[in-house]
Amino acid sequence: MASPGARSVPAPPRAEAVVDLDAVTANTRALLARARQARPDVAVMAVVKAEGYGHGAAACARAALAGGATWLGVATLAEAVALRAAGLTAPLLAWLWVPGDDLAGAVAADVQIAVSGPVQLDALLAAVGDTRPRIHVKVDTGLGRNGVGPAELAATVDAVAAAQRAGRVEFVGLMSHLAGADVPGDPSVAEQTALFRAAERTFVAAGLAPAVRHLANTAATLDHPDCVFDLVRCGIGLYGLDPTEPGATPRLPLVPAMTLRATVAQVKRVPAGWGVSYGLTYRTTTETTLALVPLGYADGIPRAASSVGPVLLGGRRRQIAGRVAMDQFVVDCGDDPVAIGDAVTLFGPGTAGEPTAREWAEVTGTIDYEIVTRIGSRVPRRPSGAPGGES
Repeated sequence: MASPGARSVPAPPRAEAVVDLDAVTANTRALLARARQARPDVAVMAVVKAEGYGHGAAACARAALAGGATWLGVATLAEAVALRAAGLTAPLLAWLWVPGDDLAGAVAADVQIAVSGPVQLDALLAAVGDTRPRIHVKVDTGLGRNGVGPAELAATVDAVAAAQRAGRVEFVGLMSHLAGADVPGDPSVAEQTALFRAAERTFVAAGLAPAVRHLANTAATLDHPDCVFDLVRCGIGLYGLDPTEPGATPRLPLVPAMTLRATVAQVKRVPAGWGVSYGLTYRTTTETTLALVPLGYADGIPRAASSVGPVLLGGRRRQIAGRVAMDQFVVDCGDDPVAIGDAVTLFGPGTAGEPTAREWAEVTGTIDYEIVTRIGSRVPRRPSGAPGGES
């Protein structure tokens, strides 16, 4: 029994994602400095959609603002309203919505709205009544997703001009998104930039000069100064992940912000020939120690990591043995000492020998964006660092 006054040691968590907010702040500062090499008065929009790429939207928004970002960007209206509810007051843009979304509530919360054509503009105006929304027009310059297509550009300009003359909207920004900024030498970047400039001229000719123009994402901020206008939208780089192809030399010393850890739940010795996990796709070759790690595909661990996913356990790199299940996977530790409660690091910045999210992406055939964003709600986020700054 513990002696009176003894301080109990908390049990290690089943799993946690530790988020280095100081890294987010430093990454934002580095990206802003890079963007200002192209345009000294440029501003940074911190993209914190999808819960800050899985890192925690509100905390990362504050960290990015502390690093010099002055705008926030998200995909959905609900994401934007949640940031306002969390006390974030910086200019905030949402660019992906459908009929039936709470446009009136978002505009009342001072969320700026992107529109992609006359139909969306009409829907927005019908939803907000007498309120005057601030809008950004998104033009499709070649990505083929949301945005005003070439056939609707003239009609969109006319509709926005009429709405602005009537006092129904405030036209704030013109935006587009690049398809291949992360691919060295991709000619589509120059093509899209030229189309973006042409669209701007069309708006200006109609008396609609945008206060902010934004085209560049993280990759373009790093590599394509011609894409840097008044604002750059930085997402993946804020979290320390480089958008370039594997093997390319990093352009900035970005620091990965997420470290995913778990705790060994069970340890046992098994004989040679013992099968592991569903399908028995892995069998031990000698008597060995198996460690059970309580994370699975329900937590965002890709099933494609079966028998290939790297981890750091007991100071050594190891691989997942057999299939990743919904809630757990197994690591073959050989004759190395391992105990219940030992820490397992799946990925982190790589500074202590642990794998990185980039390595996980490479072995599972995806991108590091997906690796960090898919980590599920059963894994608590634990922020480290406490940046100040405006909200």
